[in-house]
Amino acid sequence: MTGPVRREGTRDRRPARRRLRESYLAAAVPVIACLAVLCGLTAWTATGAAGTPPRIAVDDGRVLLPSAGEEDTSAFFRITNLGGADDELVAVTSQAVERAVPVRDRSGTGTGAAATDTAGPVRVPAGGAVDMSPLGTGPTVRVKVKAGERWQAGQVVPFVLHFRHGKPVGTLAIANRPGS
Repeated sequence: MTGPVRREGTRDRRPARRRLRESYLAAAVPVIACLAVLCGLTAWTATGAAGTPPRIAVDDGRVLLPSAGEEDTSAFFRITNLGGADDELVAVTSQAVERAVPVRDRSGTGTGAAATDTAGPVRVPAGGAVDMSPLGTGPTVRVKVKAGERWQAGQVVPFVLHFRHGKPVGTLAIANRPGS
């Protein structure tokens, strides 16, 4: 006989070693994948791109005085997100108004005369701003307000802007005549 002599009842060790090697390899693939993801997340966090919540600042509030015989008017704000994550304006409230609803003007006049759609949540991008303005040439976002009282030019009207992820932000809007 040529070749190795095998005793009766013993097994060849080569197939067992192959199975063991394949088992180690099968276990190593998910471990290496997890380590790669962990290293990537660590680098992402170390650069400051992760983990910074939205930080919302609201300023430049303006509310237009209602036209004669009208109760509805518009309020405009500049909303800045200084954080590293997007947020959304979901509601606007005020004790000085009966109702405040974010709307989107399709014509861009901002006066309420144009066709409007309920805006729903208004996206405030990370590191960006939403500048609500009646002077836009394209579609604009504004807050449609039903005045609860008659305001005078220069009067201060308090508002609270509510965001999906951030805390509510209180701000003041100055009552202005349209076009001023």
